[in-house]
Amino acid sequence: MRALRWHNVKDLRLESIEVPTTLQGQVKIRVEWCGICGSDLHEYVAGPIFIPQGTAHPLTGEQAPITMGHEFSGEIIELGEGVKEFALGDRVVVEPIFSCGTCEACKQGKYNLCEKMGFLGLAGGGGGFSEYVSVNADMVHKIPDSLSFEQGALVEPSAVALHAVRQSQLKVGDKAAVFGAGPIGLLVIEALRASGASEIYVIELSEERKAKAEELGAIVLDPKQFDVVQELQTRTNGGVDVAYEVTGVPVVLTQAISSTKLGGQIMIVSIFEKGATIMPNDIVLKERNMTGIIGYRDVFPAVLSLMEKGFFSADKLVTKKIQLDEVVEQGFEALLKEKNQVKILVSPRL
Repeated sequence: MRALRWHNVKDLRLESIEVPTTLQGQVKIRVEWCGICGSDLHEYVAGPIFIPQGTAHPLTGEQAPITMGHEFSGEIIELGEGVKEFALGDRVVVEPIFSCGTCEACKQGKYNLCEKMGFLGLAGGGGGFSEYVSVNADMVHKIPDSLSFEQGALVEPSAVALHAVRQSQLKVGDKAAVFGAGPIGLLVIEALRASGASEIYVIELSEERKAKAEELGAIVLDPKQFDVVQELQTRTNGGVDVAYEVTGVPVVLTQAISSTKLGGQIMIVSIFEKGATIMPNDIVLKERNMTGIIGYRDVFPAVLSLMEKGFFSADKLVTKKIQLDEVVEQGFEALLKEKNQVKILVSPRL
């Protein structure tokens, strides 16, 4: 089968590899759609970050080259021994987190914080940028009949956004700021809407992404036109309740901190490629608090339920659909060069 494999920075290769076997407790999925994630883009431009190179991942036993792709949907075409909760033909999405089940985080149910945690499609185990994937059945969630495979491919990134909002101190009626209107930033807007935020401000430079944010109901502030910190402080009478940093840009983190009210919160959602310098007094003297999230846990069913109500709409967020053999130039490179792109979906079936 065809699979997109990460070999090194700017070195992704579409290769022919063996179709995976289906072990006990697993299901084999024929991939329909897989989204290109910001994490995939980080690996392409500046990796390895999550991809093991030189040393095998402790849970998968794999290292580069790795088949990529973790935002995917598909149809079950084979059941491993002992699998009773699924049937052939089930339409599903995969929660692509590997965890050991025995460390302290796993014992507490915080499997996304496992000391050996890895993502399918980054740490090994196959990936959605291929024709078939075999995964443990406990990683799989059924797609409701009312949702398309394209919508299913948005469940994983939407889970990141919803987990970020759930883990923050936001309450119904609070005011929030989202720094960055890339794919995750736009999904955070949707999660904030679903969670009852009264005002959602978005800080973004790209004209196309500003338009998308406005379409989703956000109030857009362009850093070229405003001192965004001062503007947020003025419009919200002292600052937002929670600021979500979704750019991975050090200077933006500083702005996010300063945009919050007394006792406000900064939630870091992005992955940083390099360190960021902050002034601790900006947190201490206002009794602000700063935290972050990685991935998600126990949130896929809620995302699917919200999708049935119209949130996280693929029609609004997917800007391009391509074939697997186009994924580098029309996918990864397009996301680097074309600021109008939001979410690009890839299909091995086209």
